[in-house]
Amino acid sequence: MVAGETSGDLLAGLLLDGLREKWPEVQSFGIGGPRMQERGFDAWWQSERLAVHGYSLELLQKILGLFRLRKELREKLIAEPPSVFIGVDAPDFNLGLEGKLREAGIKTVHFVCPSIWAWRAHRVDTIRASADHVLCIFPFEPELLARHGIAATYVGHPLARVIPMQPDKWAARAQLGLRAEDEVVAILPGSRSAEVKFIARSFFDAAALLLKSRPGLQFVVPAVPRQRERIEAMARECGIADRVQIIAGQSHTALAACDCTLIASGTATLEAALYKRPMVISYRMHAISWRLMKRKQLQPWVGLPNILCGEFVVPELLQDAATPEALAGAVAQWLDAYQRQPQIILSLEKRFTELHESLLRDTPKLAADAIEKILVPQG
Repeated sequence: MVAGETSGDLLAGLLLDGLREKWPEVQSFGIGGPRMQERGFDAWWQSERLAVHGYSLELLQKILGLFRLRKELREKLIAEPPSVFIGVDAPDFNLGLEGKLREAGIKTVHFVCPSIWAWRAHRVDTIRASADHVLCIFPFEPELLARHGIAATYVGHPLARVIPMQPDKWAARAQLGLRAEDEVVAILPGSRSAEVKFIARSFFDAAALLLKSRPGLQFVVPAVPRQRERIEAMARECGIADRVQIIAGQSHTALAACDCTLIASGTATLEAALYKRPMVISYRMHAISWRLMKRKQLQPWVGLPNILCGEFVVPELLQDAATPEALAGAVAQWLDAYQRQPQIILSLEKRFTELHESLLRDTPKLAADAIEKILVPQG
Protein backbone atom coordinates (compact mmCIF):
# COMPACT_ATOMS: atom_id res chain seq x y z
CA MET A 1 0.00 0.00 0.00
CA VAL A 2 1.03 3.58 -0.62
CA ALA A 3 -0.88 6.37 1.10
CA GLY A 4 0.07 10.01 0.80
CA GLU A 5 -0.35 12.62 3.52
CA THR A 6 -2.71 12.71 6.50
CA SER A 7 -5.93 12.19 4.53
CA GLY A 8 -4.53 9.15 2.72
CA ASP A 9 -3.35 7.69 6.01
CA LEU A 10 -6.89 8.01 7.40
CA LEU A 11 -8.47 6.37 4.35
CA ALA A 12 -5.92 3.57 4.28
CA GLY A 13 -6.33 2.92 7.99
CA LEU A 14 -10.05 2.34 7.55
CA LEU A 15 -9.41 0.11 4.54
CA LEU A 16 -7.00 -1.95 6.62
CA ASP A 17 -9.79 -2.51 9.15
CA GLY A 18 -11.83 -4.21 6.43
CA LEU A 19 -8.89 -6.25 5.16
CA ARG A 20 -8.01 -7.45 8.65
CA GLU A 21 -11.63 -8.42 9.30
CA LYS A 22 -11.63 -10.56 6.16
CA TRP A 23 -8.04 -11.80 6.47
CA PRO A 24 -6.87 -11.56 10.12
CA GLU A 25 -3.29 -12.52 9.20
CA VAL A 26 -2.97 -10.01 6.36
CA GLN A 27 0.47 -8.45 5.99
CA SER A 28 0.62 -4.87 4.74
CA PHE A 29 3.63 -2.74 3.93
CA GLY A 30 4.84 0.17 1.83
CA ILE A 31 4.40 3.91 2.43
CA GLY A 32 2.04 4.97 5.19
CA GLY A 33 1.40 6.97 8.33
CA PRO A 34 0.53 6.53 12.01
CA ARG A 35 -3.09 5.39 11.56
CA MET A 36 -1.92 2.60 9.27
CA GLN A 37 0.90 1.66 11.61
CA GLU A 38 -1.58 1.37 14.48
CA ARG A 39 -3.16 -1.42 12.45
CA GLY A 40 0.07 -3.35 11.96
CA PHE A 41 1.22 -1.67 8.73
CA ASP A 42 4.97 -1.91 8.08
CA ALA A 43 5.90 1.58 6.89
CA TRP A 44 9.07 1.38 4.84
CA TRP A 45 8.69 5.13 4.34
CA GLN A 46 6.39 7.67 6.00
CA SER A 47 3.42 9.04 4.05
CA GLU A 48 4.56 12.64 4.58
CA ARG A 49 7.34 11.95 2.06
CA LEU A 50 4.69 12.32 -0.66
CA ALA A 51 3.39 15.70 0.50
CA VAL A 52 3.52 18.27 -2.29
CA HIS A 53 1.67 21.52 -3.03
CA GLY A 54 0.59 23.20 -6.22
CA TYR A 55 0.68 22.19 -9.82
CA SER A 56 4.12 23.09 -11.18
CA LEU A 57 6.83 25.02 -9.39
CA GLU A 58 6.30 23.60 -5.91
CA LEU A 59 6.19 20.06 -7.26
CA LEU A 60 9.48 20.49 -9.14
CA GLN A 61 11.31 21.07 -5.87
CA LYS A 62 10.64 17.49 -4.80
CA ILE A 63 10.10 15.61 -8.02
CA LEU A 64 13.55 14.08 -8.40
CA GLY A 65 13.41 12.62 -4.90
CA LEU A 66 9.91 11.25 -5.52
CA PHE A 67 11.04 9.62 -8.77
CA ARG A 68 13.91 7.91 -6.95
CA LEU A 69 11.60 6.74 -4.18
CA ARG A 70 9.04 5.37 -6.64
CA LYS A 71 11.73 3.52 -8.61
CA GLU A 72 13.14 1.95 -5.46
CA LEU A 73 9.69 0.86 -4.29
CA ARG A 74 8.74 -0.49 -7.73
CA GLU A 75 11.88 -2.62 -7.93
CA LYS A 76 11.34 -3.94 -4.42
CA LEU A 77 7.72 -4.95 -5.11
CA ILE A 78 8.47 -6.57 -8.47
CA ALA A 79 11.27 -8.57 -6.86
CA GLU A 80 8.90 -9.80 -4.13
CA PRO A 81 5.36 -9.42 -5.55
CA PRO A 82 2.49 -8.79 -3.14
CA SER A 83 -0.96 -10.33 -3.68
CA VAL A 84 -2.26 -6.87 -4.50
CA PHE A 85 -0.98 -3.32 -4.58
CA ILE A 86 -3.35 -0.62 -3.27
CA GLY A 87 -2.58 2.98 -4.09
CA VAL A 88 -4.49 5.28 -1.77
CA ASP A 89 -5.03 8.71 -3.32
CA ALA A 90 -1.71 10.45 -4.26
CA PRO A 91 -2.46 9.87 -7.97
CA ASP A 92 0.64 11.66 -9.25
CA PHE A 93 2.78 9.10 -7.42
CA ASN A 94 0.55 6.04 -7.41
CA LEU A 95 -0.88 5.79 -10.91
CA GLY A 96 2.53 5.62 -12.56
CA LEU A 97 3.64 3.02 -10.03
CA GLU A 98 0.45 1.00 -10.49
CA GLY A 99 0.93 0.93 -14.25
CA LYS A 100 4.41 -0.58 -13.97
CA LEU A 101 3.32 -3.10 -11.35
CA ARG A 102 0.33 -4.13 -13.44
CA GLU A 103 2.63 -4.70 -16.43
CA ALA A 104 4.65 -6.99 -14.16
CA GLY A 105 1.53 -9.06 -13.39
CA ILE A 106 0.67 -7.59 -9.99
CA LYS A 107 -3.01 -6.85 -9.28
CA THR A 108 -3.58 -3.14 -8.66
CA VAL A 109 -6.33 -1.21 -6.91
CA HIS A 110 -6.62 2.55 -6.72
CA PHE A 111 -8.57 3.89 -3.73
CA VAL A 112 -10.18 7.28 -4.37
CA CYS A 113 -10.99 8.08 -7.96
CA PRO A 114 -8.91 11.04 -9.17
CA SER A 115 -11.09 14.07 -9.71
CA ILE A 116 -11.45 13.64 -13.46
CA TRP A 117 -14.94 15.19 -13.13
CA ALA A 118 -13.42 18.40 -11.72
CA TRP A 119 -10.16 18.82 -13.64
CA ARG A 120 -7.53 16.85 -15.59
CA ALA A 121 -10.10 14.75 -17.46
CA HIS A 122 -7.31 13.35 -19.64
CA ARG A 123 -6.16 11.29 -16.67
CA VAL A 124 -8.89 8.74 -17.38
CA ASP A 125 -6.58 6.99 -19.88
CA THR A 126 -3.89 6.67 -17.22
CA ILE A 127 -6.39 5.21 -14.74
CA ARG A 128 -7.55 2.63 -17.29
CA ALA A 129 -3.96 1.53 -17.93
CA SER A 130 -2.94 1.53 -14.27
CA ALA A 131 -5.71 0.07 -12.12
CA ASP A 132 -7.47 -3.28 -12.25
CA HIS A 133 -10.15 -1.74 -10.06
CA VAL A 134 -11.00 1.66 -8.58
CA LEU A 135 -12.64 2.12 -5.19
CA CYS A 136 -14.82 5.24 -5.38
CA ILE A 137 -15.86 7.46 -2.50
CA PHE A 138 -18.56 9.42 -4.35
CA PRO A 139 -21.72 7.73 -5.71
CA PHE A 140 -21.60 9.15 -9.24
CA GLU A 141 -18.04 7.98 -10.00
CA PRO A 142 -18.47 4.26 -10.93
CA GLU A 143 -20.88 5.09 -13.76
CA LEU A 144 -18.50 7.75 -15.05
CA LEU A 145 -15.57 5.31 -15.01
CA ALA A 146 -17.64 2.54 -16.60
CA ARG A 147 -18.18 4.77 -19.64
CA HIS A 148 -14.41 4.66 -20.09
CA GLY A 149 -14.08 0.90 -19.57
CA ILE A 150 -12.79 1.08 -16.01
CA ALA A 151 -14.08 -1.33 -13.33
CA ALA A 152 -15.07 0.45 -10.15
CA THR A 153 -17.06 0.07 -6.92
CA TYR A 154 -18.70 2.76 -4.81
CA VAL A 155 -17.68 2.11 -1.20
CA GLY A 156 -18.95 5.29 0.42
CA HIS A 157 -16.79 7.95 1.99
CA PRO A 158 -14.91 6.72 5.07
CA LEU A 159 -15.29 10.06 6.79
CA ALA A 160 -19.06 9.61 6.81
CA ARG A 161 -18.56 6.69 9.21
CA VAL A 162 -16.04 8.48 11.39
CA ILE A 163 -18.03 11.70 11.88
CA PRO A 164 -21.31 11.40 13.84
CA MET A 165 -24.53 12.33 12.09
CA GLN A 166 -25.32 14.69 14.99
CA PRO A 167 -22.04 16.16 16.31
CA ASP A 168 -21.94 17.17 19.98
CA LYS A 169 -20.92 20.84 19.85
CA TRP A 170 -21.14 21.32 23.61
CA ALA A 171 -18.97 18.32 24.50
CA ALA A 172 -16.34 19.53 21.99
CA ARG A 173 -16.41 22.99 23.55
CA ALA A 174 -16.02 21.56 27.03
CA GLN A 175 -13.03 19.58 25.79
CA LEU A 176 -11.42 22.79 24.52
CA GLY A 177 -12.32 24.85 27.58
CA LEU A 178 -14.83 26.98 25.67
CA ARG A 179 -18.18 28.13 27.03
CA ALA A 180 -21.49 27.16 25.48
CA GLU A 181 -22.34 30.83 24.85
CA ASP A 182 -19.02 31.68 23.17
CA GLU A 183 -18.94 32.67 19.50
CA VAL A 184 -16.31 30.37 18.00
CA VAL A 185 -14.57 30.29 14.63
CA ALA A 186 -12.30 27.41 13.62
CA ILE A 187 -9.40 28.41 11.37
CA LEU A 188 -8.02 25.62 9.18
CA PRO A 189 -5.36 26.95 6.80
CA GLY A 190 -4.11 23.50 5.78
CA SER A 191 -1.27 21.35 7.06
CA ARG A 192 1.28 21.59 4.26
CA SER A 193 4.13 24.06 4.56
CA ALA A 194 3.24 25.83 1.31
CA GLU A 195 -0.43 26.07 2.34
CA VAL A 196 0.52 27.78 5.58
CA LYS A 197 2.83 30.08 3.61
CA PHE A 198 0.20 31.19 1.10
CA ILE A 199 -3.01 30.97 3.13
CA ALA A 200 -2.54 31.30 6.89
CA ARG A 201 -1.58 34.97 7.08
CA SER A 202 -4.70 36.16 5.25
CA PHE A 203 -6.81 33.98 7.58
CA PHE A 204 -5.24 35.54 10.69
CA ASP A 205 -5.55 39.04 9.25
CA ALA A 206 -9.25 38.29 8.69
CA ALA A 207 -9.51 37.12 12.31
CA ALA A 208 -8.00 40.40 13.51
CA LEU A 209 -10.61 42.32 11.50
CA LEU A 210 -13.43 40.23 12.94
CA LEU A 211 -12.27 40.96 16.49
CA LYS A 212 -12.71 44.68 15.93
CA SER A 213 -16.48 44.26 15.61
CA ARG A 214 -16.79 41.09 17.71
CA PRO A 215 -14.39 41.48 20.65
CA GLY A 216 -15.70 38.33 22.33
CA LEU A 217 -14.94 36.07 19.38
CA GLN A 218 -12.84 32.95 20.07
CA PHE A 219 -10.62 31.22 17.51
CA VAL A 220 -9.47 27.59 17.46
CA VAL A 221 -6.66 26.54 15.13
CA PRO A 222 -5.68 22.88 14.72
CA ALA A 223 -2.00 22.61 13.81
CA VAL A 224 0.30 19.73 12.96
CA PRO A 225 3.46 19.78 15.11
CA ARG A 226 5.79 20.90 12.31
CA GLN A 227 3.66 24.00 11.64
CA ARG A 228 2.77 25.01 15.19
CA GLU A 229 5.65 27.43 15.76
CA ARG A 230 5.01 29.16 12.45
CA ILE A 231 1.30 29.53 13.18
CA GLU A 232 1.97 30.86 16.67
CA ALA A 233 4.29 33.48 15.19
CA MET A 234 1.64 34.59 12.69
CA ALA A 235 -0.95 34.94 15.45
CA ARG A 236 1.44 37.15 17.42
CA GLU A 237 2.26 39.27 14.36
CA CYS A 238 -1.46 39.87 13.78
CA GLY A 239 -1.97 40.84 17.43
CA ILE A 240 -4.50 38.09 18.19
CA ALA A 241 -2.38 35.50 20.00
CA ASP A 242 -4.41 35.90 23.20
CA ARG A 243 -7.65 35.05 21.35
CA VAL A 244 -6.36 32.06 19.41
CA GLN A 245 -6.26 28.57 20.87
CA ILE A 246 -3.79 26.46 18.89
CA ILE A 247 -4.38 22.75 19.39
CA ALA A 248 -2.33 19.74 18.32
CA GLY A 249 -4.25 18.24 15.42
CA GLN A 250 -7.79 17.65 16.67
CA SER A 251 -9.35 19.23 13.59
CA HIS A 252 -12.53 17.23 14.20
CA THR A 253 -12.83 18.62 17.72
CA ALA A 254 -12.37 22.15 16.38
CA LEU A 255 -15.03 21.63 13.69
CA ALA A 256 -17.47 20.14 16.18
CA ALA A 257 -16.97 23.06 18.57
CA CYS A 258 -17.18 25.96 16.13
CA ASP A 259 -20.07 28.07 14.85
CA CYS A 260 -18.32 28.66 11.54
CA THR A 261 -15.00 27.73 9.96
CA LEU A 262 -12.59 29.63 7.73
CA ILE A 263 -11.04 26.75 5.85
CA ALA A 264 -8.61 25.92 3.06
CA SER A 265 -10.07 24.00 0.11
CA GLY A 266 -9.45 20.27 0.35
CA THR A 267 -10.72 17.22 2.19
CA ALA A 268 -11.17 19.30 5.35
CA THR A 269 -14.08 21.13 3.69
CA LEU A 270 -15.96 17.83 3.38
CA GLU A 271 -15.22 17.15 7.05
CA ALA A 272 -16.71 20.54 7.90
CA ALA A 273 -19.81 19.70 5.86
CA LEU A 274 -20.20 16.37 7.64
CA TYR A 275 -20.01 18.29 10.93
CA LYS A 276 -22.87 20.43 9.46
CA ARG A 277 -20.92 23.66 9.96
CA PRO A 278 -21.18 26.86 7.91
CA MET A 279 -17.87 27.64 6.24
CA VAL A 280 -15.95 30.04 4.06
CA ILE A 281 -13.70 28.14 1.66
CA SER A 282 -10.50 29.78 0.49
CA TYR A 283 -7.28 28.93 -1.25
CA ARG A 284 -4.15 30.66 -2.50
CA MET A 285 -1.09 29.32 -4.31
CA HIS A 286 1.76 30.54 -6.48
CA ALA A 287 0.37 32.70 -9.31
CA ILE A 288 1.76 30.48 -12.08
CA SER A 289 0.36 27.34 -10.46
CA TRP A 290 -3.01 29.07 -10.15
CA ARG A 291 -3.14 29.97 -13.84
CA LEU A 292 -2.22 26.43 -14.86
CA MET A 293 -4.85 24.89 -12.59
CA LYS A 294 -7.60 27.24 -13.76
CA ARG A 295 -7.10 26.08 -17.35
CA LYS A 296 -7.84 22.50 -16.28
CA GLN A 297 -10.91 23.28 -14.15
CA LEU A 298 -14.11 21.66 -15.46
CA GLN A 299 -16.61 22.92 -12.90
CA PRO A 300 -17.42 26.31 -11.40
CA TRP A 301 -16.79 25.04 -7.86
CA VAL A 302 -13.55 24.15 -6.06
CA GLY A 303 -14.81 23.17 -2.59
CA LEU A 304 -16.09 19.61 -2.20
CA PRO A 305 -19.35 20.62 -0.45
CA ASN A 306 -20.28 22.81 -3.40
CA ILE A 307 -19.21 20.21 -5.97
CA LEU A 308 -21.27 17.48 -4.30
CA CYS A 309 -24.30 19.73 -3.86
CA GLY A 310 -23.97 21.07 -7.39
CA GLU A 311 -24.23 24.72 -6.35
CA PHE A 312 -22.60 27.36 -4.18
CA VAL A 313 -24.07 26.39 -0.81
CA VAL A 314 -21.07 28.02 0.90
CA PRO A 315 -18.88 30.88 -0.39
CA GLU A 316 -15.53 30.33 -2.09
CA LEU A 317 -12.91 33.10 -2.03
CA LEU A 318 -9.92 32.04 -4.08
CA GLN A 319 -6.55 33.53 -4.96
CA ASP A 320 -6.84 37.33 -5.45
CA ALA A 321 -10.40 37.31 -4.07
CA ALA A 322 -9.13 35.93 -0.75
CA THR A 323 -8.44 39.30 0.88
CA PRO A 324 -8.66 39.59 4.67
CA GLU A 325 -11.57 42.02 4.28
CA ALA A 326 -13.54 39.64 2.04
CA LEU A 327 -12.82 36.64 4.25
CA ALA A 328 -13.83 38.51 7.40
CA GLY A 329 -17.02 39.75 5.75
CA ALA A 330 -18.06 36.27 4.62
CA VAL A 331 -17.45 34.77 8.07
CA ALA A 332 -19.39 37.64 9.69
CA GLN A 333 -22.40 36.91 7.48
CA TRP A 334 -22.59 33.35 8.79
CA LEU A 335 -22.19 34.49 12.40
CA ASP A 336 -24.89 37.12 11.95
CA ALA A 337 -27.23 34.51 10.44
CA TYR A 338 -27.37 32.61 13.73
CA GLN A 339 -29.15 35.58 15.31
CA ARG A 340 -30.90 37.27 12.41
CA GLN A 341 -31.69 34.48 9.92
CA PRO A 342 -31.50 31.13 11.72
CA GLN A 343 -33.47 29.49 8.91
CA ILE A 344 -30.39 29.89 6.68
CA ILE A 345 -28.30 27.89 9.16
CA LEU A 346 -31.02 25.25 9.52
CA SER A 347 -31.32 24.93 5.73
CA LEU A 348 -27.55 24.42 5.38
CA GLU A 349 -27.53 21.82 8.17
CA LYS A 350 -30.34 19.93 6.42
CA ARG A 351 -28.44 19.99 3.12
CA PHE A 352 -25.29 18.70 4.77
CA THR A 353 -27.23 15.97 6.60
CA GLU A 354 -28.57 14.72 3.27
CA LEU A 355 -25.04 14.77 1.88
CA HIS A 356 -23.81 12.81 4.90
CA GLU A 357 -26.49 10.16 4.41
CA SER A 358 -25.57 9.75 0.74
CA LEU A 359 -21.94 9.06 1.65
CA LEU A 360 -22.57 6.72 4.59
CA ARG A 361 -21.74 3.12 3.72
CA ASP A 362 -19.82 0.25 5.34
CA THR A 363 -16.65 1.36 3.58
CA PRO A 364 -14.16 -1.11 5.11
CA LYS A 365 -16.35 -4.12 4.24
CA LEU A 366 -17.34 -2.95 0.76
CA ALA A 367 -13.73 -2.17 -0.10
CA ALA A 368 -12.47 -5.51 1.22
CA ASP A 369 -15.21 -7.36 -0.69
CA ALA A 370 -14.22 -5.61 -3.92
CA ILE A 371 -10.56 -6.47 -3.39
CA GLU A 372 -11.46 -10.10 -2.67
CA LYS A 373 -13.22 -10.36 -6.06
CA ILE A 374 -10.05 -9.12 -7.74
CA LEU A 375 -7.89 -11.67 -5.95
CA VAL A 376 -10.39 -14.55 -6.26
CA PRO A 377 -12.35 -14.09 -9.51
CA GLN A 378 -15.96 -15.20 -9.15
CA GLY A 379 -17.50 -17.94 -11.30
